[in-house]
Amino acid sequence: MRPELIIKSIIPVVMAGIIAIYGLVVAVIIGGNTEGAPKLTLFRAFCHLGCGLAVGLSGLAAGYAIGIQLPLLVGLILILIFAKVLGLYGLIVALSFIIKT
Repeated sequence: MRPELIIKSIIPVVMAGIIAIYGLVVAVIIGGNTEGAPKLTLFRAFCHLGCGLAVGLSGLAAGYAIGIQLPLLVGLILILIFAKVLGLYGLIVALSFIIKT
């Protein structure tokens, strides 16, 4: 067994799971923020759509960045950190949208 290959293989999976949790957090907040169809205004509906798009598209871009296979572990970790920050930016934008409603 080569431990460096195990570490190199497991780090992207963990980072992708963390980015998926960002989407789950936003989905739970949006689900708790809706009181039903009569009280849901068009503004709130579009804010919720924007929240989902912000987290989803930033998670998609971060997923593409995580999928890049680099031969060096240091370069791989740097790209993973930047991808995680990109997903975090999507979460921050989504939370700011939810606060506005």
